[in-house]
Amino acid sequence: MKRSSSPVRSLLAVALAMAAVPALAQDGPYTQTVFFGDSLTDAGYFRPLLPANVRAVTGQFTTNPGFVWSQYLAEYYGTSAYANGNGQVGTNYAAGGARVGTNTTGALGPIPSLATQVNTYLTSTGGRADPNALYTVWGGANDLFTITSGGANPTTTIGAAVTAQVGIIGTLQNAGARYILVPTIPDLGVTPGFRAQGTAAAAAGTQLSTTYNTALFNAIDTAGFRVIPLDTFTLLQEIVASPAEYGFANVTGTACQPQITANSLTCNPTSYVTPNAPDTYAFADGVHPTSRAHSILSQYAVSMLEGPRQIALLPYTASVHGRARADRVASHVAGKPEADGMRWWGDLRGDFLRYGHGDLYDGAGPMGTFGVDWSRGSLVYGAFAGYGRAKYDFGQRAGSFDESDATLGGFAGWYGDRLWANAQVSYSWISYDVDREVQLGDVTRRHSGSPDGTNLSLGLSAGYQWGEGAFRHGPVLSVVSQTIEMDGYSESNLSSSALAYPDQDFDSLIGSAGYELSYAINDHLQPYARLTVDKEFEDPAEEVFAQALSLPGTSAYAVPGLNTDDGYGTLLMGARTQLFGFDANLGVTTTVNQGGGTNTTAFMTLGGNF
Repeated sequence: MKRSSSPVRSLLAVALAMAAVPALAQDGPYTQTVFFGDSLTDAGYFRPLLPANVRAVTGQFTTNPGFVWSQYLAEYYGTSAYANGNGQVGTNYAAGGARVGTNTTGALGPIPSLATQVNTYLTSTGGRADPNALYTVWGGANDLFTITSGGANPTTTIGAAVTAQVGIIGTLQNAGARYILVPTIPDLGVTPGFRAQGTAAAAAGTQLSTTYNTALFNAIDTAGFRVIPLDTFTLLQEIVASPAEYGFANVTGTACQPQITANSLTCNPTSYVTPNAPDTYAFADGVHPTSRAHSILSQYAVSMLEGPRQIALLPYTASVHGRARADRVASHVAGKPEADGMRWWGDLRGDFLRYGHGDLYDGAGPMGTFGVDWSRGSLVYGAFAGYGRAKYDFGQRAGSFDESDATLGGFAGWYGDRLWANAQVSYSWISYDVDREVQLGDVTRRHSGSPDGTNLSLGLSAGYQWGEGAFRHGPVLSVVSQTIEMDGYSESNLSSSALAYPDQDFDSLIGSAGYELSYAINDHLQPYARLTVDKEFEDPAEEVFAQALSLPGTSAYAVPGLNTDDGYGTLLMGARTQLFGFDANLGVTTTVNQGGGTNTTAFMTLGGNF
């Protein structure tokens, strides 16, 4: 008796130990955020040069002390966007007034070009760019201002700036950068500064922005560089066309006084048109957004960066359902058949999935499987079919998706007095209904799609039992292989935030080793428990892809893929009994110490003879 209780204590001890280890949420996709740009991205480059008594409420080209988009973006990813320059040593090198390839001088002193900013960064890193950082290269507006205000030649000015910007991108990529965000120049023609000059000036501003953006992305494509495009041109047009939807009351005037000619670098609460101007106006001065508009710009950037990662969840959740189904199929035979013949079995389970503490996704759904077995001696073989439908919510209020699958499969097993083994193969047809939601201020955009997929699964399980009489225990081994393919698709609601996704291939190979024990209390009740250590042997996709539909000339871009935990445990607690006159198996299985996630299944299996 003393010896037989040892496995029980061991199982409980291991389970408690694994549960006690804190699970870590999924790490952020980027090690740092590094910005190169002009006043649209500047997080305080000139602040040290301003009077000390006003630095706390001035220094950025917006409705100070509000954030600009780079600061909001860094806040979202848990990185930083502190300014670099004039004695500051952050990762935001952007400087108001900066041109792309030409250094200039302003009222507060030298203004480094984007090219100089990048050189300063690479000098500080020994010439190497962090391959896991997110970079931004946003410039060109000040080059266009030399055309509209200084009479510079449009063709040569735009050509030189585009060449310089593409060169910067190439320099960063050659140094090791992989993720480079390249926003378009916003539509200058819809800004208060250009509108105030009349229709012709506004039209000219729009045309200059269009010409620059087209030339830039054509040159990037010709060079073969891979960037993450942001269509701020279209986004600003959308906001100006329907300001109230985004929470703005005014898109023609400026939040800062004096109207149109204000300099937002020194704009602060004492110079607001109204106390709530940063929230009701789209523009701080003639061309710079308010902090609320910057917040929307950041939300837009996040949606483009996270959209591909959200859709990468679809085949992953299919693999979790596939493994849960394989476990139920492998476990539906309790042991060596008592007699030859034909039996039926049906399994109803609920899968409850959660990852990133719900910030990545969570949801649940019912799944059913029905099968027929034939037994002869120690051999059992049969066929099964299943159907399930689950609903999941993306984290951060980013939408939801429904997943349904229909499965056909076959099963074969050998069950001796102590040793047993079984194998299965199945094929599933998967359908999704996806609603990706993008929050932009007061607006919630919904982009929908209905891709299909398939899952080819193979499973092997084996075990050995020791013990006599009521108490049995022994090791268990299993491996489940899944090959999941998902069709690409284009989202509905064509706008600046709509995306298209390529086909996805997802492979999973999970090996499990553990221990199972059971105790027959009587002929009708046998509780049991199993604990396994699980390892995912397939590497997840290092990168996932999408294409911006509002920029049809751009190529697909890449962002870091999902990094789910590949080593964890699975604890099963259940009981075999009689229910409604049928053989029944009821229980719960859940992952243990899965970093950032939990997959739980509650199940009930019924079976009987024909």
